[in-house]
Amino acid sequence: MPQPLVALTLGDPAGIGPEVILGAWQHPQVHQWCRPFVVGHPEILRRAATLLGHNVKVHEIATPEEAAPTLGVVPCLTACRDDAVDVPPARIDARGGQTAYDALVAAARLALDGRVDAITTAPLHKAALWQAGHHYPGHTELLAELCGVDDFAMMLYLGPNEQVRGAAGLGVVHVTLHVALRDALAALTTEGVLAKIRLADTAMRRLVDRAPRIGVCALNPHGGESGLFGREESTTIEPAVQAARAAGLDASGPYPADALMARARDGAFDAVVAMYHDQGHIALKLLGMHRAVNVTLGLPIIRTSVAHGTAFDIAWQGRARPTSMIEAIRVASELARRGVPRRQLSTTSPST
Repeated sequence: MPQPLVALTLGDPAGIGPEVILGAWQHPQVHQWCRPFVVGHPEILRRAATLLGHNVKVHEIATPEEAAPTLGVVPCLTACRDDAVDVPPARIDARGGQTAYDALVAAARLALDGRVDAITTAPLHKAALWQAGHHYPGHTELLAELCGVDDFAMMLYLGPNEQVRGAAGLGVVHVTLHVALRDALAALTTEGVLAKIRLADTAMRRLVDRAPRIGVCALNPHGGESGLFGREESTTIEPAVQAARAAGLDASGPYPADALMARARDGAFDAVVAMYHDQGHIALKLLGMHRAVNVTLGLPIIRTSVAHGTAFDIAWQGRARPTSMIEAIRVASELARRGVPRRQLSTTSPST
Protein backbone atom coordinates (compact mmCIF):
# COMPACT_ATOMS: atom_id res chain seq x y z
CA MET A 1 0.00 0.00 0.00
CA PRO A 2 1.12 3.63 -0.35
CA GLN A 3 2.83 5.15 2.65
CA PRO A 4 0.18 5.52 5.37
CA LEU A 5 -0.80 9.00 6.47
CA VAL A 6 -0.15 9.28 10.22
CA ALA A 7 -1.40 12.17 12.36
CA LEU A 8 0.85 13.10 15.30
CA THR A 9 -0.98 14.92 18.08
CA LEU A 10 0.90 17.68 19.89
CA GLY A 11 0.06 16.63 23.44
CA ASP A 12 0.36 19.13 26.29
CA PRO A 13 2.53 22.03 25.04
CA ALA A 14 4.02 22.45 28.52
CA GLY A 15 5.59 19.00 28.26
CA ILE A 16 8.05 17.25 25.98
CA GLY A 17 5.56 16.40 23.23
CA PRO A 18 6.71 19.09 20.77
CA GLU A 19 10.34 18.16 21.38
CA VAL A 20 9.94 14.41 20.82
CA ILE A 21 7.86 15.02 17.69
CA LEU A 22 10.54 17.19 16.15
CA GLY A 23 13.25 14.88 17.42
CA ALA A 24 11.59 11.95 15.66
CA TRP A 25 11.10 14.08 12.54
CA GLN A 26 14.85 14.22 11.99
CA HIS A 27 15.12 10.45 11.55
CA PRO A 28 14.92 9.48 7.86
CA GLN A 29 13.31 6.10 8.59
CA VAL A 30 10.20 7.86 9.90
CA HIS A 31 9.64 9.27 6.42
CA GLN A 32 10.25 5.88 4.86
CA TRP A 33 7.55 4.31 7.03
CA CYS A 34 4.82 6.89 6.58
CA ARG A 35 3.70 10.41 5.67
CA PRO A 36 3.48 12.15 9.06
CA PHE A 37 1.92 15.48 9.89
CA VAL A 38 1.23 17.22 13.19
CA VAL A 39 -2.13 18.18 14.67
CA GLY A 40 -1.72 21.08 17.07
CA HIS A 41 -0.40 24.63 16.77
CA PRO A 42 2.36 25.60 14.32
CA GLU A 43 3.88 28.31 16.52
CA ILE A 44 4.58 25.81 19.30
CA LEU A 45 6.40 23.59 16.82
CA ARG A 46 8.44 26.55 15.60
CA ARG A 47 9.52 27.29 19.16
CA ALA A 48 10.54 23.67 19.66
CA ALA A 49 12.51 23.71 16.42
CA THR A 50 14.39 26.81 17.58
CA LEU A 51 15.08 25.21 20.95
CA LEU A 52 16.48 22.06 19.32
CA GLY A 53 18.36 23.95 16.59
CA HIS A 54 16.53 22.11 13.82
CA ASN A 55 16.43 23.80 10.45
CA VAL A 56 12.87 22.90 9.51
CA LYS A 57 9.96 24.86 8.11
CA VAL A 58 6.59 24.39 9.80
CA HIS A 59 4.00 24.55 7.02
CA GLU A 60 0.41 25.28 8.03
CA ILE A 61 -2.18 23.11 6.30
CA ALA A 62 -5.97 23.25 6.29
CA THR A 63 -6.63 19.57 5.54
CA PRO A 64 -4.63 16.36 5.99
CA GLU A 65 -4.73 15.81 2.25
CA GLU A 66 -2.40 18.81 1.85
CA ALA A 67 0.36 17.21 3.93
CA ALA A 68 3.63 16.93 2.01
CA PRO A 69 6.18 16.10 4.71
CA THR A 70 9.93 16.01 4.20
CA LEU A 71 12.89 16.07 6.55
CA GLY A 72 12.86 19.85 6.23
CA VAL A 73 9.11 20.51 6.12
CA VAL A 74 6.68 19.80 8.98
CA PRO A 75 3.02 20.09 7.94
CA CYS A 76 0.83 21.22 10.84
CA LEU A 77 -2.95 21.20 10.95
CA THR A 78 -4.09 23.85 13.44
CA ALA A 79 -6.57 22.28 15.84
CA CYS A 80 -6.31 24.35 19.02
CA ARG A 81 -6.81 27.88 20.22
CA ASP A 82 -4.16 30.56 19.97
CA ASP A 83 -3.83 30.79 23.75
CA ALA A 84 -1.95 27.48 23.52
CA VAL A 85 1.17 29.52 22.75
CA ASP A 86 0.90 31.25 26.13
CA VAL A 87 1.18 28.03 28.15
CA PRO A 88 4.39 28.22 30.23
CA PRO A 89 6.80 25.29 30.09
CA ALA A 90 6.59 22.58 32.76
CA ARG A 91 3.44 23.93 34.41
CA ILE A 92 0.03 22.40 34.95
CA ASP A 93 -2.23 24.73 33.01
CA ALA A 94 -5.81 24.30 31.86
CA ARG A 95 -4.86 25.77 28.49
CA GLY A 96 -2.31 23.00 28.04
CA GLY A 97 -4.94 20.39 28.88
CA GLN A 98 -7.36 21.96 26.40
CA THR A 99 -4.70 22.03 23.69
CA ALA A 100 -3.98 18.34 24.11
CA TYR A 101 -7.70 17.56 24.14
CA ASP A 102 -8.43 19.56 21.00
CA ALA A 103 -5.58 17.98 19.05
CA LEU A 104 -6.60 14.47 20.07
CA VAL A 105 -10.27 14.97 19.22
CA ALA A 106 -9.41 16.45 15.83
CA ALA A 107 -7.05 13.58 14.95
CA ALA A 108 -9.48 10.92 16.14
CA ARG A 109 -12.27 12.36 14.03
CA LEU A 110 -10.02 12.39 10.98
CA ALA A 111 -9.21 8.73 11.60
CA LEU A 112 -12.88 7.83 12.11
CA ASP A 113 -13.69 9.56 8.82
CA GLY A 114 -10.99 7.54 7.06
CA ARG A 115 -8.93 10.62 6.19
CA VAL A 116 -5.84 9.41 8.05
CA ASP A 117 -4.59 5.86 8.44
CA ALA A 118 -3.42 6.09 12.05
CA ILE A 119 -2.78 8.50 14.89
CA THR A 120 0.23 8.67 17.20
CA THR A 121 -0.14 10.75 20.32
CA ALA A 122 2.34 12.79 22.33
CA PRO A 123 1.73 12.82 26.09
CA LEU A 124 -0.89 14.86 27.87
CA HIS A 125 -0.95 15.81 31.55
CA LYS A 126 -3.97 14.34 33.30
CA ALA A 127 -4.23 17.11 35.91
CA ALA A 128 -4.20 19.77 33.18
CA LEU A 129 -6.81 17.81 31.26
CA TRP A 130 -9.03 17.80 34.35
CA GLN A 131 -8.44 21.50 34.96
CA ALA A 132 -9.71 22.09 31.42
CA GLY A 133 -12.95 20.33 32.37
CA HIS A 134 -12.31 16.99 30.65
CA HIS A 135 -12.56 14.35 33.36
CA TYR A 136 -10.89 11.30 31.82
CA PRO A 137 -8.14 9.15 33.34
CA GLY A 138 -6.14 9.51 30.12
CA HIS A 139 -5.99 9.14 26.35
CA THR A 140 -7.32 5.59 26.35
CA GLU A 141 -10.64 6.28 28.02
CA LEU A 142 -11.19 9.50 26.07
CA LEU A 143 -10.58 7.76 22.76
CA ALA A 144 -12.90 4.92 23.72
CA GLU A 145 -15.70 7.41 24.32
CA LEU A 146 -15.00 9.26 21.06
CA CYS A 147 -15.10 5.96 19.19
CA GLY A 148 -18.20 4.71 21.01
CA VAL A 149 -16.66 1.49 22.35
CA ASP A 150 -16.94 -0.14 25.77
CA ASP A 151 -14.55 -3.07 25.31
CA PHE A 152 -11.04 -1.65 25.06
CA ALA A 153 -7.60 -1.96 26.59
CA MET A 154 -4.13 -0.50 26.54
CA MET A 155 -1.30 -2.70 25.33
CA LEU A 156 2.26 -1.75 26.21
CA TYR A 157 4.41 -3.13 23.41
CA LEU A 158 8.10 -3.71 22.71
CA GLY A 159 9.35 -4.79 19.32
CA PRO A 160 11.89 -7.60 19.09
CA ASN A 161 15.53 -6.99 19.95
CA GLU A 162 18.22 -8.54 22.12
CA GLN A 163 16.12 -7.89 25.24
CA VAL A 164 12.83 -9.19 23.82
CA ARG A 165 13.47 -12.37 21.88
CA GLY A 166 10.03 -13.20 20.52
CA ALA A 167 9.71 -12.91 16.75
CA ALA A 168 7.00 -10.25 17.02
CA GLY A 169 8.17 -8.67 20.25
CA LEU A 170 6.03 -8.62 23.38
CA GLY A 171 2.72 -7.00 24.22
CA VAL A 172 1.32 -6.54 27.72
CA VAL A 173 -2.43 -5.96 28.00
CA HIS A 174 -3.88 -4.70 31.28
CA VAL A 175 -7.18 -5.88 32.75
CA THR A 176 -7.42 -2.72 34.88
CA LEU A 177 -5.60 0.49 34.10
CA HIS A 178 -5.79 4.02 35.50
CA VAL A 179 -7.47 3.37 38.84
CA ALA A 180 -6.30 3.18 42.43
CA LEU A 181 -4.85 -0.21 43.30
CA ARG A 182 -7.61 -1.03 45.81
CA ASP A 183 -10.18 -0.23 43.11
CA ALA A 184 -8.33 -2.35 40.57
CA LEU A 185 -8.48 -5.38 42.84
CA ALA A 186 -12.18 -4.87 43.41
CA ALA A 187 -12.81 -4.50 39.67
CA LEU A 188 -11.29 -7.83 38.60
CA THR A 189 -13.85 -10.20 37.09
CA THR A 190 -13.67 -13.36 35.02
CA GLU A 191 -15.45 -11.57 32.20
CA GLY A 192 -12.95 -8.71 32.31
CA VAL A 193 -9.94 -11.02 32.21
CA LEU A 194 -11.44 -12.99 29.32
CA ALA A 195 -12.14 -9.81 27.36
CA LYS A 196 -8.51 -8.70 27.66
CA ILE A 197 -7.24 -12.14 26.61
CA ARG A 198 -9.36 -11.82 23.48
CA LEU A 199 -8.07 -8.32 22.79
CA ALA A 200 -4.47 -9.48 23.22
CA ASP A 201 -5.08 -12.36 20.81
CA THR A 202 -6.65 -10.13 18.17
CA ALA A 203 -3.93 -7.49 18.37
CA MET A 204 -0.90 -9.80 18.36
CA ARG A 205 -2.38 -12.06 15.68
CA ARG A 206 -1.77 -9.21 13.21
CA LEU A 207 1.89 -9.03 14.17
CA VAL A 208 2.76 -12.75 14.32
CA ASP A 209 0.47 -14.02 11.51
CA ARG A 210 -0.59 -16.99 13.65
CA ALA A 211 -2.35 -17.71 16.91
CA PRO A 212 -0.31 -15.81 19.50
CA ARG A 213 0.77 -17.45 22.75
CA ILE A 214 -0.77 -15.55 25.64
CA GLY A 215 0.42 -15.89 29.22
CA VAL A 216 -1.94 -14.70 31.95
CA CYS A 217 -0.58 -13.23 35.18
CA ALA A 218 -1.66 -14.33 38.61
CA LEU A 219 -2.74 -11.57 40.94
CA ASN A 220 -1.17 -12.69 44.21
CA PRO A 221 2.44 -13.54 45.13
CA HIS A 222 3.43 -17.06 44.07
CA GLY A 223 0.13 -17.36 42.23
CA GLY A 224 -1.71 -17.37 45.55
CA GLU A 225 0.20 -20.42 46.86
CA SER A 226 -2.85 -22.69 46.61
CA GLY A 227 -5.05 -20.16 48.36
CA LEU A 228 -2.70 -19.25 51.20
CA PHE A 229 -2.09 -15.78 49.76
CA GLY A 230 -5.43 -15.26 48.02
CA ARG A 231 -7.98 -17.12 45.95
CA GLU A 232 -8.47 -14.84 42.95
CA GLU A 233 -6.41 -17.19 40.80
CA SER A 234 -8.88 -20.07 41.20
CA THR A 235 -12.09 -18.07 41.48
CA THR A 236 -11.57 -15.36 38.85
CA ILE A 237 -8.52 -15.76 36.60
CA GLU A 238 -8.36 -19.49 35.89
CA PRO A 239 -12.00 -19.68 34.68
CA ALA A 240 -11.21 -16.90 32.18
CA VAL A 241 -8.19 -18.81 30.87
CA GLN A 242 -10.27 -21.97 30.52
CA ALA A 243 -12.96 -20.08 28.63
CA ALA A 244 -10.36 -18.59 26.29
CA ARG A 245 -8.89 -22.01 25.58
CA ALA A 246 -12.36 -23.41 24.94
CA ALA A 247 -12.80 -20.67 22.33
CA GLY A 248 -9.60 -21.76 20.57
CA LEU A 249 -7.17 -19.18 21.94
CA ASP A 250 -3.65 -20.22 22.93
CA ALA A 251 -3.87 -18.88 26.47
CA SER A 252 -2.37 -20.36 29.63
CA GLY A 253 -1.98 -19.46 33.28
CA PRO A 254 -2.37 -17.92 35.70
CA TYR A 255 1.36 -17.82 36.34
CA PRO A 256 3.24 -15.87 39.02
CA ALA A 257 3.97 -12.56 37.35
CA ASP A 258 7.71 -12.49 38.02
CA ALA A 259 8.33 -15.89 36.43
CA LEU A 260 5.91 -15.21 33.57
CA MET A 261 7.61 -11.98 32.49
CA ALA A 262 11.01 -13.66 32.45
CA ARG A 263 9.66 -16.43 30.21
CA ALA A 264 7.89 -13.92 27.97
CA ARG A 265 11.11 -11.94 27.56
CA ASP A 266 12.81 -15.10 26.32
CA GLY A 267 10.14 -15.67 23.67
CA ALA A 268 7.86 -18.22 25.34
CA PHE A 269 4.88 -15.86 24.96
CA ASP A 270 3.85 -13.22 22.45
CA ALA A 271 1.59 -11.37 24.89
CA VAL A 272 0.98 -11.17 28.61
CA VAL A 273 -2.28 -10.22 30.30
CA ALA A 274 -1.52 -8.29 33.51
CA MET A 275 -4.09 -7.73 36.23
CA TYR A 276 -3.20 -4.11 37.01
CA HIS A 277 -1.16 -1.20 35.69
CA ASP A 278 2.20 -1.56 37.44
CA GLN A 279 2.25 -5.34 37.22
CA GLY A 280 2.76 -5.00 33.48
CA HIS A 281 4.34 -1.58 33.17
CA ILE A 282 7.29 -2.01 35.50
CA ALA A 283 8.50 -5.25 33.96
CA LEU A 284 8.16 -4.12 30.35
CA LYS A 285 9.72 -0.71 30.93
CA LEU A 286 12.71 -2.34 32.59
CA LEU A 287 13.17 -4.22 29.31
CA GLY A 288 12.93 -1.10 27.18
CA MET A 289 11.86 2.12 28.87
CA HIS A 290 12.69 4.33 25.90
CA ARG A 291 11.42 1.98 23.17
CA ALA A 292 8.07 1.04 24.70
CA VAL A 293 4.89 1.97 22.84
CA ASN A 294 1.25 2.14 23.88
CA VAL A 295 -1.29 0.63 21.50
CA THR A 296 -4.99 1.13 22.23
CA LEU A 297 -6.99 -2.02 21.53
CA GLY A 298 -10.69 -2.24 20.81
CA LEU A 299 -10.95 0.97 18.75
CA PRO A 300 -12.14 1.22 15.15
CA ILE A 301 -8.97 3.25 14.44
CA ILE A 302 -5.23 2.70 14.87
CA ARG A 303 -3.75 4.61 17.79
CA THR A 304 -0.25 4.33 19.19
CA SER A 305 1.48 6.53 21.72
CA VAL A 306 4.73 7.12 23.50
CA ALA A 307 5.00 5.17 26.75
CA HIS A 308 6.05 8.12 28.87
CA GLY A 309 4.48 11.23 30.31
CA THR A 310 4.95 14.94 29.86
CA ALA A 311 8.24 14.87 31.83
CA PHE A 312 7.97 18.39 33.24
CA ASP A 313 11.33 17.90 34.96
CA ILE A 314 13.13 18.08 31.59
CA ALA A 315 10.53 19.78 29.39
CA TRP A 316 11.74 22.56 27.06
CA GLN A 317 15.37 21.95 27.94
CA GLY A 318 16.28 20.08 24.75
CA ARG A 319 16.95 16.87 26.69
CA ALA A 320 13.96 14.68 25.76
CA ARG A 321 14.68 11.44 23.92
CA PRO A 322 12.52 10.81 20.83
CA THR A 323 13.04 7.03 20.75
CA SER A 324 9.58 6.10 22.04
CA MET A 325 7.95 8.49 19.57
CA ILE A 326 9.98 6.99 16.73
CA GLU A 327 8.91 3.50 17.72
CA ALA A 328 5.27 4.58 18.17
CA ILE A 329 5.27 5.95 14.62
CA ARG A 330 6.84 2.74 13.34
CA VAL A 331 4.23 0.51 14.99
CA ALA A 332 1.36 2.71 13.77
CA SER A 333 2.79 2.60 10.26
CA GLU A 334 3.24 -1.16 10.39
CA LEU A 335 -0.34 -1.74 11.50
CA ALA A 336 -1.58 0.54 8.75
CA ARG A 337 0.74 -1.03 6.18
CA ARG A 338 -0.71 -4.44 6.96
CA GLY A 339 -4.05 -3.09 5.90
CA VAL A 340 -5.69 -3.03 9.32
CA PRO A 341 -9.38 -2.56 8.54
CA ARG A 342 -11.83 -0.77 10.79
CA ARG A 343 -12.59 -2.76 13.95
CA GLN A 344 -9.55 -5.02 13.40
CA LEU A 345 -8.21 -4.25 16.84
CA SER A 346 -11.59 -4.86 18.44
CA THR A 347 -12.36 -8.00 20.40
CA THR A 348 -13.45 -10.73 18.02
CA SER A 349 -12.97 -14.45 17.98
CA PRO A 350 -10.40 -15.87 15.53
CA SER A 351 -13.15 -17.37 13.40
CA THR A 352 -15.00 -14.11 12.74
